[in-house]
Amino acid sequence: MRLVLFIAIIVLCGTAGDIAVSHAMKQIGEVHPLTPAVILGVLARAFRMRWMWIGIGLEAVGFFSLLALLSWADVSVVVPATALSYVTGACGAKFLLNEKVAPLRWAGVLLVCLGVALVSIS
Repeated sequence: MRLVLFIAIIVLCGTAGDIAVSHAMKQIGEVHPLTPAVILGVLARAFRMRWMWIGIGLEAVGFFSLLALLSWADVSVVVPATALSYVTGACGAKFLLNEKVAPLRWAGVLLVCLGVALVSIS
């Protein structure tokens, strides 16, 4: 039960953090040209945004949960199970960020689910 809980925390917090950071960066816009001055300006704007800090916090929770999980569970189980973040990422992109997710990507998501299922059976 503890294993499932920590995998859920890792997957959900990591994906939610990615979505929050993506939302913040979409508000800022494309980083162009890639010069040090432009990058520093984008970083300054990004770190003034609430969604950026929410994303960083959620990703930190996911990362530290991963560290804790790896301290007592086998990496051969943990890493494949955390691949479920690809599933939650595609769903979040589609339903929260309103991105188009191509049918081929959904097929990839299905393959990831099958792979995780195979690993969890053993």
